Amino acid sequence: MNISIAEQIKTPAILSVKFSEDSMHIGLGDGRIITIPLAWYPKLSDATKEQLENYEISPSGYGIHWPDIDEDLSVLGFLFPDKK
Repeated sequence: MNISIAEQIKTPAILSVKFSEDSMHIGLGDGRIITIPLAWYPKLSDATKEQLENYEISPSGYGIHWPDIDEDLSVLGFLFPDKK
């Protein structure tokens, strides 16, 4: 059986995504909220509010997809940016 890296290290799932003027706030299943500057992700930084709000959290809870701007980000990338 294949076990994902996220499952092996007990990575919390993404439960919510919210935006402020220049940041993204990711709510995790373990209660943490991660705040990430939009400037770190040029596609998000350049997106309209409508494009930002049109996202899908993956069924596993480990990723976010923005179909309008073709951007995919993962909880592992947020928590362990050097391991991407």
